[in-house]
Formats: sequence, C-alpha cells, structure tokens
Amino acid sequence: MLRFVDWWGAHQVALYVAAIVVGGVFGFLAPSAAPVLAAATNPVLAILLFATFLGVPMIEVGRSFKGARFLGTVLVVNFVLVPFVVFGLSRFVADDRGLLIGMLLALLTPCVDYVIVFTGLAGGAKARLLAATPLLMVLQIVLLPAYLWLFAGGDAVQHIEIEPFIEAFVVVIVIPLLAAVLVQALARSHRAGRAIEHVTAGAMVPLLMLTLAVVIGSQIAAVGGEAPALLRVVPLYLAFLIVMLFVGLAAGRVIRLGVPETRALIFSGATRNSLVVLPLALALPAELAIAPLAVVTQTLIELMGMVLFVRLVPKVAAERREGAGE
Repeated sequence: MLRFVDWWGAHQVALYVAAIVVGGVFGFLAPSAAPVLAAATNPVLAILLFATFLGVPMIEVGRSFKGARFLGTVLVVNFVLVPFVVFGLSRFVADDRGLLIGMLLALLTPCVDYVIVFTGLAGGAKARLLAATPLLMVLQIVLLPAYLWLFAGGDAVQHIEIEPFIEAFVVVIVIPLLAAVLVQALARSHRAGRAIEHVTAGAMVPLLMLTLAVVIGSQIAAVGGEAPALLRVVPLYLAFLIVMLFVGLAAGRVIRLGVPETRALIFSGATRNSLVVLPLALALPAELAIAPLAVVTQTLIELMGMVLFVRLVPKVAAERREGAGE
C-alpha cells in the first residue's frame, strides 16, 4: 500500500490531468449520466474535505484564528481586490446579460471547499485557510447581492437566494469537519480511529482524482453544446487566474506573510465557489440560460488551472520570498 501512496504522490499532477481527461471523455460519450454525476458532486466533495480536515490537527485551526494579519489579508483580497479585477474583466461581456451574470456569480464568490485541498498540496497554510472559511462564506452571502447590483443592475439580484449557500456549507464543510474532529478524538485512544486517519491520508490523491472526474463529467456535455458562445468567457477566466496569481503574491509580499501563508492567499484569491453558486444560476429565468453554463465553464477552467498551480505556486512564491532576502 505504501508503494502505491508514494507512487501517486510523486505523479499526482499527471494523475489529476488524466482524471480530467477521463471525466471529460465520459461526459461527452455518456451525456445521460450527467444528472447522476451532478448529484454525486457534493457527496464526493464532502468525502474529499473529510480526508483533508482529518489531516489538519484541530489545535492548529484554533491557533490560526490568532493570525489576524493573514485573515485580514484574505478578506481584503477576496472582497476588495477581486471585485475590482472582476469588474474590469466583466466589461468584455457586458453586452450579454446571461454571460455577465454567470461570470459575476462565478468570480465574486471565494471558494471554501477544495481550495483547502489544493493549498495543502502546494505546501500552503491550509489550517489558517480552514479557519477563515466560515467568515468567507458569510461575507460572500452578504456581499454578493450588493456586487451584482453594482455590476449588473438591480434585476440581477431578484432571483438570488441564500439556501444553496447554507446547504453547501453544511453538507460540504460542517458535517465533514465534525466527522474529522470525532475521528481525531477517537484516534487518541482507539486503534480504529488511527486506522481511519492512516487510510484517508493515503487516499487523498485518488479522492481528488475522483472529484475532478465527477465534476468535469457532470458538466462537460452541457458546456460543449454552447461552446461558441462560451468561448467569450474562456480567456477572461484564464486572465483572472493569471492576475490573481500576481495579486496574491504582491499582497503576501506587502503584508510580509510567510511562504505558506502567501501560497494559501494565492489559492484563496484564485479559486472560486462556482459549485455552490451553480444552483443560483440554474434558478435564473430562461432568457438567462447561458448563465449556469458560464459558471460551469469557470469550474472547468479553474480545475485545470489548479492542477498547474499546485506545481507553479510553490516555485514562484518561494522564489519571490527568497529574492526578498527572507
């Protein structure tokens, strides 16, 4: 078993790319399976997050709340700097209301689930980011209607409801987190708890592969049907990833965060909550039917981008910090 764990740990990026390809091919060849895969997305994410939380000692999370400088920087990046970037990029599709609203929904909401996984894979401060997730979730619920009203007009907020946010937060964050706390407590005195910790730690790579394949497979057919229209947002989503890479690096440098915190900041600014806001987009009127597909397109671009970020961010962040003489 240890050989397998070492092998897929050494080849994880290639395995993630393979999972994306397999999910995409399956989604194209079997579009009828999309509803089943879509229904499996949250459970698969919950299992992945359970494994992630289990690898974070809860005492570290408690200590992370004391890091006011990191938390404040994460909030400024996500709720001050990101909206400026998104407003500028969204002007390129301002003539298409559906694309505009879909893009705003996707990019204005910071990720609170698999961002922790990617941050950990890149050697970032995942415990600190985990401690920030409740506040990130609450603030995006409160601020999203205001940003939509400012960037797209009052009509855009009429169909926005908070229920999908609350449901996703409970299913994907709260329940896995409580389960991880329970197992960690069990591991202190029972062999069964330690066995669960050992197995889940070794299963992180295949769990993330499964998540990537399920998400891609559930959405790729729908996106392919509207590919010509959605091509307009693809370069904008790519530009967002590139811009936020440098914004996160610059913010970490200005605030003098450590390398792990800077990496966590980059991932927090670059990853978005598109899987959570997708139900909001699906609830929009028929004339805005392109909006949920714009959200899904962002998910696809982001997941492929994160596979690259896992390798790129540690190198770039480390070089910048070392170059500063620290």
